[in-house]
Amino acid sequence: MWQGLTHTEINERYGDQYAAWKRGEPVRRGGGELETEVADRAAPVVLAAVDKLSDDGVLVVVSHGGTIRTTIGRLIGLDPVSWESLGGLSNCCWSVLGEGVRGWRLTEHNAGTLPEPVLGDDT
Repeated sequence: MWQGLTHTEINERYGDQYAAWKRGEPVRRGGGELETEVADRAAPVVLAAVDKLSDDGVLVVVSHGGTIRTTIGRLIGLDPVSWESLGGLSNCCWSVLGEGVRGWRLTEHNAGTLPEPVLGDDT
């Protein structure tokens, strides 16, 4: 696993994997899961929890930034090669998703203040 290592340490220990990851290729970072495998595990858990909510319910999901990013990418329908464009989450920040008539959408990402709702024709 690459967890706890600096970019320099990762490059020294896993140079070929690191270079492939930087190019956007699927990589089992240090033997871990592919990002798509993480999303395959996490997204159904989130969706199952959403199904149990009341109509005005709110679900809070707490996890590692990479898991949050890949799950968001899967839920909003981004191609896995684009998930990295969402960027990471800073410590103690959050993202907000909403379900509209055309599916999930990201309304805030890497936020550090309370969200202000944006009303549109599909909310």
